[in-house]
Amino acid sequence: MTYRPCPVRVSAYTATSALGSGNQHHLDAVAHGRCGLSPLGPHDFGVVPMAQALNTWVGRVAGLDEPLPDPWQHWDCRNNRLAWRGLQADGFMNAVKRAADQHGAHRVAVVMGSSTASIGATEDAYQVLAQCGEFPPQPDNPALHTLHSLTGFVQEALGLRGPAQTISTACSSSAKAFACAERLMRLGLVDAAVVGGVDSLCGSVVFGFHALQLVSSDPCQPFDTRRRGINVGEAAAFALLERAPGGLQLLGCGESSDAHHLSAPDPHGAGAEAALDQALARAGLPASEVGYIHLHGTATPKNDDVEAGLITRRFAPGTPASSTKGMTGHTLGAAGALGAVFTLLALEHGILPGTVNTTSVEPGMRDHLRIGPVRARVRHAVSHAFAFGGSNCVLVLGHPTNPAAAGA
Repeated sequence: MTYRPCPVRVSAYTATSALGSGNQHHLDAVAHGRCGLSPLGPHDFGVVPMAQALNTWVGRVAGLDEPLPDPWQHWDCRNNRLAWRGLQADGFMNAVKRAADQHGAHRVAVVMGSSTASIGATEDAYQVLAQCGEFPPQPDNPALHTLHSLTGFVQEALGLRGPAQTISTACSSSAKAFACAERLMRLGLVDAAVVGGVDSLCGSVVFGFHALQLVSSDPCQPFDTRRRGINVGEAAAFALLERAPGGLQLLGCGESSDAHHLSAPDPHGAGAEAALDQALARAGLPASEVGYIHLHGTATPKNDDVEAGLITRRFAPGTPASSTKGMTGHTLGAAGALGAVFTLLALEHGILPGTVNTTSVEPGMRDHLRIGPVRARVRHAVSHAFAFGGSNCVLVLGHPTNPAAAGA
């Protein structure tokens, strides 16, 4: 079947992370190379202090202790509080309302990515059980304790009635949300979609990565010869996509699965390269037309090695690339959408992020990796999201490749 892309405009976007709420905080952090990481404290998440200290840094969003407003109390948990904070930034909710008024609320989809959803609330319930001998009273919406909690809350909070889908493919989840939304629009099922991802700090993730010996005791250093692993972060990132010409566009998406190992990537990067090839082909672009690469760049030895090999194989020396995880930490299921926001900011404002905390660049990346911010106007950029089990997604974002056709 012939692939027939439809113009997909990014009508609005926003992010909330350890750097702050809204695009301006993230743009300022890019311009000044600011790190939002801090040492993990015993009260950084959960209803009781951590019983076991862990020597690491995290990208924590402050001020998430305030419960959700009364109409949405049945969705209250840290992850949905973070989502609510994110939705309120940059006039995003107003943009969604405009789209719903124009297209109809039943023609606007919600596609969210998350790897943890409300698992923190489930952990809290077991903490109460351990202390009191019984679970706390449950809210009147049992869906709070399911993976669909985030999507259910976002759809209800925005008053939308279109298709609702939750993607959970670990760290590629919210990048894949863009691809799923594009398919819904291309098939004519919807005219617009709210896409994004939200993941918050919780014990399962922090101690789970620690058990895998992937957590760094220092601020993470992507593509540094001395890198020691990741710092876990939390974030909410959203975009409003519409089937419309003009503006910044989602030009192409590529997805693949390595099926190589439970956690390690294919050492040859075949799956990641297949996703890149697919995304570029759908965008109608050669690699030489890409002006910036937002790397997955987790600072683990294996991920960075595989991604470095992919970059040196496919892009000409000098093509600028960077990882922003030294600023925000690895935000897991939100990482793909957060990476898309950083990429969109670069395209819109002409400031390419640097790779914060990295000083000794591994040899294979010295022709590409940017340590500090770079002022440059680029038309097209790619954003990588590579996950456990080899679930890969690459997004191509930028200005229309054929302005005349895009405006038709």
